[in-house]
Amino acid sequence: MKKHIHVVGAVIIENEKILCAQRGNTKTLSYKWEFPGGKIEEGETPQEALKREIDEEMNCTVEIGEFIETTVHEYEFGFVHLSTFYCTLIDGQPTLTEHVDIKWLAASELMTLDWAPADIPAVEKIQEQMKN
Repeated sequence: MKKHIHVVGAVIIENEKILCAQRGNTKTLSYKWEFPGGKIEEGETPQEALKREIDEEMNCTVEIGEFIETTVHEYEFGFVHLSTFYCTLIDGQPTLTEHVDIKWLAASELMTLDWAPADIPAVEKIQEQMKN
């Protein structure tokens, strides 16, 4: 039976641009783009996990805002349950520690990247919400 992995992703918006992060070649889904974040540890809320992960992974602090959605995607290694939240930078600037590249893009430009499959529904929802 495949395992279920619960992860969170930060949709960090600054100056109407959204932070996109590219996975490295040593990770599953090499070079795919994603919203930065990571696994929810036992006993953590999704928001607590997201704050911790962004601090560890991007060396900056975010304020967690509105929930966007949870997507479940089946990969060969298991089911990923990705919950995304809008976030605002409150301290520091994102730095590369686990990713090989980051880009700040307008919502209308997001689909120019090769996204990890679990992130695509959130990308589409963000594009729809930011049109209005």
